[in-house]
Amino acid sequence: MSGGTRLALAAALLLAARGLAGQVPPIQDNSFLIEEAYNQEAGVVQHINTFLRDRDTGEWGYSFTQEWPLGGVAHQLSFTLPAQGGSAEGRGIGDLALNYRYQLVGDGDAQVAVAPRFSLLLPTGSVKEGRGAGTVGFQVNLPVSVVLSKQWATHWNAGATYTPSAENAAGQKADTRSVNLGQSFIWQPTATLNLMLETVWERGQEVVARGETESEESLFISPGIRWALNFSNGLQIVPGIALPIGVGPSSGEKSLFLYLSFEHPFKRQP
Repeated sequence: MSGGTRLALAAALLLAARGLAGQVPPIQDNSFLIEEAYNQEAGVVQHINTFLRDRDTGEWGYSFTQEWPLGGVAHQLSFTLPAQGGSAEGRGIGDLALNYRYQLVGDGDAQVAVAPRFSLLLPTGSVKEGRGAGTVGFQVNLPVSVVLSKQWATHWNAGATYTPSAENAAGQKADTRSVNLGQSFIWQPTATLNLMLETVWERGQEVVARGETESEESLFISPGIRWALNFSNGLQIVPGIALPIGVGPSSGEKSLFLYLSFEHPFKRQP
């Protein structure tokens, strides 16, 4: 990292730690690999960009998510559009996810919050280029968020995905299933600066022959940092960076993860 880059990063962190913290609520729903159990507040929309790059192969993945409250905090609709590249298959979009999430317990002000999510995975990605399943998939995830103290919070995820008649590049089809678990600790030394440690595990399947699948596991531990830039008009910008490190079945894998969120009111607040 060059001297100028270090200086710019230090200045951004100093601004996040010192400025504007009292004007809006602190960082809350901006985790990287873990889903937090906080729906959007009424009248507030969030735009989330993520970028992940494998430091050895150069392969990358990008996603754009937009979250909208449906009337109030109880119901939330969102979509996630992924893209990937850097491999021999080329670059392009993946399968689009349409998401509904229900605030079952608590909210952004509660000590405990639970918000189950159901998603439809639409076959918008190319099967031949390895970016799609070729059919509609179904996904559920259960995020639980717990505030431990003024400076500490933890988040837990458990989910599953089922894709009937998923297709591989050779045109062979089989049903695939995957399960995922995740957990994170968030330390908040100031209202606008968070240090994070996330852990994610997944066991998934891919089609290897007609009616046959092969299972594969992954496990990553990801230290990261995020900070907020808050503005008087209600806009909150949250950049972040993390370094996912593969352990166990993913030992030796290293990636760079970048995060950028824009959250703002879309109508006049009372």
